[in-house]
Amino acid sequence: MKAGNSKMSNKSAMHMISVSGLGCSFRHLVITLAILTTVLGASGSFSFCYAEATGISSSAKKWVGTWSTAPQLVEPGNNPPAPGLSNNTLRQIVRISLGGDSLRMRLSNEFSTSPVTLYAVHIAVSRGGGTIDTSTDKVLYFDGTTETTIAPGTVITSDPCQFAVPPRTDVAVTIYFGNTSPDVTGHPGSRTTSFLLPGNEVSRVDFAGAVTTDHWYNINAIDVLAPLTAACVAILGNSITDGRGSTTNLQNRWTDVLSESLLKDSSTQQVGVLNLGIGGNCVLSGGLGPTGVSRYDRDILNQQGVRWAIVFEGVNDIGGVSSATSATSTANSLIGAYKQMIVKAHIKNIRIYGGTILPFNGNSYYNLYSELCRNSVNQWIRTEGNFDGFIDFDKMMRNPQDTTRLVSSYQNDGLHPDAAGYKTMGESIDVKLFAGADTIFQQATGIESLWFEAERFPTVDSRFTIVSDAAASNGKYITVQAGVQSLSAAPTDSAGLLTIPFTVTKDSTYYVFGRVSCPTYDDDSFWVRVDDSTFVNCNGLKTSGWAWMNLSSYLLTKGSHTLTIGYREDGACLDKLCITDFLVAPKGMGEADPTSVGVNPMEAIDGYEFGQNFPNPFNSNSTIGYDIPHAGIVSLNVYDVIGREVENLVNEMQEPGRHSVYFDASKFSSGMYFYNLTSGMLTQTKKMVLIK
Repeated sequence: MKAGNSKMSNKSAMHMISVSGLGCSFRHLVITLAILTTVLGASGSFSFCYAEATGISSSAKKWVGTWSTAPQLVEPGNNPPAPGLSNNTLRQIVRISLGGDSLRMRLSNEFSTSPVTLYAVHIAVSRGGGTIDTSTDKVLYFDGTTETTIAPGTVITSDPCQFAVPPRTDVAVTIYFGNTSPDVTGHPGSRTTSFLLPGNEVSRVDFAGAVTTDHWYNINAIDVLAPLTAACVAILGNSITDGRGSTTNLQNRWTDVLSESLLKDSSTQQVGVLNLGIGGNCVLSGGLGPTGVSRYDRDILNQQGVRWAIVFEGVNDIGGVSSATSATSTANSLIGAYKQMIVKAHIKNIRIYGGTILPFNGNSYYNLYSELCRNSVNQWIRTEGNFDGFIDFDKMMRNPQDTTRLVSSYQNDGLHPDAAGYKTMGESIDVKLFAGADTIFQQATGIESLWFEAERFPTVDSRFTIVSDAAASNGKYITVQAGVQSLSAAPTDSAGLLTIPFTVTKDSTYYVFGRVSCPTYDDDSFWVRVDDSTFVNCNGLKTSGWAWMNLSSYLLTKGSHTLTIGYREDGACLDKLCITDFLVAPKGMGEADPTSVGVNPMEAIDGYEFGQNFPNPFNSNSTIGYDIPHAGIVSLNVYDVIGREVENLVNEMQEPGRHSVYFDASKFSSGMYFYNLTSGMLTQTKKMVLIK
């Protein structure tokens, strides 16, 4: 039988269960499901996962990330080998960090321009090479069906699946693809071999004779259902975190060694490790893959169950330094990016550690100026009060006789450690950094933000064109006219400048954010200045759709100022501006420009509302209400005054609309408590008082 016919049988059978189950008992449903499992599994010795029938209960558990990798657009040289993915079967191996009895998987088509069809996805314990343990083989479902299509620019998550697996287990993900995209979303630096066979071999035990490739394609993350005390650490990094120089298939990156160390300590046995390194990646601009600042939310903040973050990235930015001026500007820009990451982590109550940059004398990156930049950045990382702590990779790996170089026995090219070096890095990390309960961070108050619709400022003879777009704030944006460019210097003609007067109420550092859409590297820059300062070339603003990007920052005095923006590349699109003393980029469409009547006000887009519990103060019980605009995972937790989680009220997928949650505090002592809501991009904390 052809796979297509088999797939239709599975889908039809599942649909019949759903309909017939309306008139039968749950016991009958389970029996029917068991029979169906036997029938469907007769030819392949596998079982399937289906959310409604698994009996999975999350009342005492939560989803926590156990494995993840950072997706990017795969370079042509790293694309799948012949015969390619379309209508063929790929088996990929990953090693999870945290164990569990149920899991779900995320797959990504974020960087592809065409849809990717998955005829079937199986998951099983790997027995080494391309062989699986057939007794563990499960079929993953997506909204109740085995076949699914990932639209370009999107990700999908499987239905929950009962799959008991211990920590540090190698898991095989086998995908029978339909049509795929010519531009591939994946992760080239897998350090793990994948196996490709022609046709439908999704249930095959041994992939002997398969074409091999040391890359991952489309797989993105695995979460496990873990105890409420479990959590994970997400790590932002480049090729050193991605494991260049480690041993293929031995899983001996420094992050793997850290995971093994955490499992050996009773206080950290429930901590997963997520490696979000990308080879050749930069924090600020250029490099391979999306920049660290642009992927930080996706790869770090939005992971399931993340309680800690490590930022160990910057060497590829520093490697481009070739003068004293660029040493200073790059160090300042990296520090500014780190500051933003710290604030954003604290908003989500994530404790964040910095990793000092390793020495690289002996590599082409090295010169006196890049070394000066590295030392400046490392000094800031080590300074108390910046990160919540630091991991001194530089100190543990540098040569004591020449601190500009790695220890000779720990490196292979002057830049990347070898397997022995990664072992030293992982084993030298104090696991107590990842012990303890959640942290509640005091959020910033007294923030000043000024909002401006960009279409208000072009003059009659402007070099900017106003365009209507329902996705733009106020329904309009501006774009630099075709053929109009000023690459080497800011334009001096008034028609090429947007002049925006504004007033601030205090002496402070202010950040200029723009909501921009710059789809390529040929249309991703503007010239920016405040008052009579020198124009700054804001380049590298490439985005996927509309996004808020940091254009520049200025130390301003209380009073009136002028922001000036000039065109640099034609096609660059600007929707809205925000001048603020808060260094975290706005969300959505931001707030309303007080001089404009918006057709797309923020409230209609974001739609989140998080209310004060009622009554407050309260005796024994209270109700917490909130509104969410989209279906998604909602987490509502209660903490005591020292930041320990004392109650998990909600941890589930919820539909959009108004929700009320009853909090029974009869078992708690009088005092102040905090409750935190996380849903989509929203995370907010309020306090309540229990009086008995």
